[in-house]
Amino acid sequence: MELKKSPDGGWGWVIVFVSFFTQFLCYGSPLAVGVLYIEWLDAFGEGKGKTAWVGSLASGVGLLASPVCSLCVSSFGARPVTIFSGFMVAGGLMLSSFAPNIYFLFFSYGIVVGLGCGLLYTATVTITCQYFDDRRGLALGLISTGSSVGLFIYAALQRMLVEFYGLDGCLLIVGALALNILACGSLMRPLQSSDCPLPKKIAPEDLPDKYSIYNEKGKNLEENINILDKSYSSEEKCRSTLANGDWKQESLLFKNLTVTHTKEPETYKKKVAEQTYFCKQLAKRKWQLYKNYCGETVALFKNKVFSALFIAILLFDIGGFPPSLLMEDVARSSNVKEEEFIMPLISIIGIMTAVGKLLLGILADFKWINTLYLYVATLIIMGLALCAIPFAKSYVTLALLSAILGFFTGNWSIFPYVTTKTVGIEKLAHAYGILMFFAGLGNSLGPPIVGWFYDWTQTYDIAFYFSGFCVLLGGFILLLAALPSWNTCNKQLPKPAPTTFLYKVASNV
Repeated sequence: MELKKSPDGGWGWVIVFVSFFTQFLCYGSPLAVGVLYIEWLDAFGEGKGKTAWVGSLASGVGLLASPVCSLCVSSFGARPVTIFSGFMVAGGLMLSSFAPNIYFLFFSYGIVVGLGCGLLYTATVTITCQYFDDRRGLALGLISTGSSVGLFIYAALQRMLVEFYGLDGCLLIVGALALNILACGSLMRPLQSSDCPLPKKIAPEDLPDKYSIYNEKGKNLEENINILDKSYSSEEKCRSTLANGDWKQESLLFKNLTVTHTKEPETYKKKVAEQTYFCKQLAKRKWQLYKNYCGETVALFKNKVFSALFIAILLFDIGGFPPSLLMEDVARSSNVKEEEFIMPLISIIGIMTAVGKLLLGILADFKWINTLYLYVATLIIMGLALCAIPFAKSYVTLALLSAILGFFTGNWSIFPYVTTKTVGIEKLAHAYGILMFFAGLGNSLGPPIVGWFYDWTQTYDIAFYFSGFCVLLGGFILLLAALPSWNTCNKQLPKPAPTTFLYKVASNV
């Protein structure tokens, strides 16, 4: 079914509203997991590197499964996926309140919640891109601020809930709040064409054989019928052998069976043969779709900007994600007194990320701004800020760096825009799923690596030098790939000829 032209408004603003709250509810706790991280360190007594796996899995698993998430959204639509994922996020959060050890949290909080968040993120981004074209940057910026506002509010909310109800009560309440995702998902109306009439269904027997990609139907049916004939002949031999013996009762029984089977042998054989042929044809169709998917993936990586983009997003998430998880512990390790905390550092990151997503999304809509170079600039500035964290020994400097990191982390709002310009809207779901897989790999590896650096050196200095270097390296690689001309990003990959698979369903005889 063909989609309408993007309305750039109308019900699209409802989609933006519910997508905003979907990301607010699902990403609030995982992004503000730094508050829970300190509680888990005290509750389970594990090392910083091992405990960091919980938060990194929650942010990374969903992105690692992005190809699967994209396939789910493409197959079932944004609304069913959102409703199903709402149950996953809420259930995972509630289940985490009963965790007896850190390994249980790896599954309940890391995998279940993380996978639900990945499905929700893909669903909200995909349906927003379908509803908006000219204002796509603004729309993506608005919905992506939902996760940042969630980070800002949930950082303070979870701290308050832990003080009043304990860690377990906090997770139960946050999980109950996540059930509101179901209401948001019910409003995600798919963008379908109502003007074009539905194609007239053609009866299977009226379908010309020339439109079938498999012309061996007759041959297959004859082979299947021959196989059935052989089985019938074997059965007749057995019956004759038993009839010649002394078992009279058995011979009478087989006589009755023979009369029953001979009434409709041809009809039975024909139906079985047609069903066998149908299964073979369906398997061939699935194999052809798999080959097409692999071919499109190879074609994507032939685009040098796309190849540089996946390296940049991998390095960015290895180095850029740890601050949102570990900044509170960085302040505690730097002997910053709690009395100096005007606002939690995670909340500063959250609110500035929301501002950054909104402003960067607006900038992306200006025709005179090169969006790819804008994205590269955010990577370079963020890498320099990460390298400056070891020199921050007071709350003011840490808050300032948290604000800078939060603002430029808002480049997530323009990342789908850059991806769309690179590969085209037709390949967005496919390409975005691949890129999010590498982003998830970076999210999963970044915090544990930083935690291991601390366990090894008892300081965060080397860890954040490493993080800053990763982000800077990714930015310069992407810059080199884009330097020859921005037009190389606007060239869409050649659109493959559509492949039509038509097959006949076995008729009821």
